[in-house]
Amino acid sequence: MSLENSNRKVLYITYYYPPMGLSGVQRTFKFSKYLPYYNWIPIILTTQANNYYAFDEGLLEELPKEVLIYKTPSKEKKIKINPFPNLFFQNLGRYLLSFFYQPDTKIKWFDKAFALAEDIIKEHNIDVILATAPPFTDFKIAYELFKKYDIPYVIDYRDIWVDNPYHFFPTPYHKNFNIKLEHEILATASRIIVTTRSSKEKLLVRYKFLNHSDITIIPHGYDKEDFYNINEINKDNQKLIITHSGLFQDDRTPIYLLKALSLLKKTNPEIVNNIEVRFLGLMRKSHSKLLKKFNLQDNCVEYGYVTHKDNVRLLLESDVLWLMMKDNVRSPGKLYEYFGAKKTIFINSPSGNMRQIAMDSNAAFATEADDVEDIKNKLIEIYMLWKENKLPIPDDDFVNQFDRKKLTGMLAKELALSCKL
Repeated sequence: MSLENSNRKVLYITYYYPPMGLSGVQRTFKFSKYLPYYNWIPIILTTQANNYYAFDEGLLEELPKEVLIYKTPSKEKKIKINPFPNLFFQNLGRYLLSFFYQPDTKIKWFDKAFALAEDIIKEHNIDVILATAPPFTDFKIAYELFKKYDIPYVIDYRDIWVDNPYHFFPTPYHKNFNIKLEHEILATASRIIVTTRSSKEKLLVRYKFLNHSDITIIPHGYDKEDFYNINEINKDNQKLIITHSGLFQDDRTPIYLLKALSLLKKTNPEIVNNIEVRFLGLMRKSHSKLLKKFNLQDNCVEYGYVTHKDNVRLLLESDVLWLMMKDNVRSPGKLYEYFGAKKTIFINSPSGNMRQIAMDSNAAFATEADDVEDIKNKLIEIYMLWKENKLPIPDDDFVNQFDRKKLTGMLAKELALSCKL
């Protein structure tokens, strides 16, 4: 469908949005990019966040002119880039703040966002509201707007809420508050969207009033245009390039892979000397120190934060794309961009949804997150296949199911089903 025929409007509530960088903005941003192709005009309600870990100004150049962006003002007048915090102090801060701010610290944004949303509703004929979370304050804003204006709303869980082990509830009172709020939101939302089957199952188990048809799974994905628009690929064929993209959030860590490489360096130095591990994204200082601890400075390269365009280029210049996670709850978007790059996947994680999706590609090697010996053995296997030019890659049929444009078509259908007749 052509952009000119767009005629329905969705108020899209999202705290995280470009020019903020990092992986948390990608799903929302790409949905807003492609919604106009399905006759939806996204009106973005976000924050003027000048204080964040990373920024990527180039992303906004992808948006069609139909997308409208409204931002609540910020006290910070100049861009300030925050360092990636120490995990202990990050968790301590989250824990202490959770006593006062629920459902999350972004509740401080609620009043400004709600007021701006009311202005948007007065200016535009909004057909439906779409909110994405975390932060779950976004859901609360949509819920309160629904109660006041009777505009149907759709919620999109990028991660689960009450059953998320990384969401802090300092007392039973705080958890019950969140359960009650989530219940109210789920009971009044027109449509519910999650990224994985396991997320859907957790909601169905906790909230018995829901049925399977209430919840739609729309996975994360990759944007084909991102991969088509890379002009120059500089592939080093002399070394096996293993790349990790993004943050090591919460309890994710490179330590087990680095331990495996260190062991391999003692037993098979000729293999490790032909391996280069690349880290794309912000690194905690404690993680960077591990490279020196295991004497792997010559085998690892830290790129720091790179723009999304450069990130895609570096994925394409790799042989193997690696991720690790110690839980089977969250759904890291990086895996789907790995699929888009059509490379071999190396996943270190417990059995669960993400590991199974990776294995379904028929191009993945899997171990437990912390099984150093198995990781080492898989590295040897991967290396031998690389030497013979026999590394597996996912086929087009598998990869195409995660095309962002197609997934946005699924979202457009959910929005249409939510509109009043």
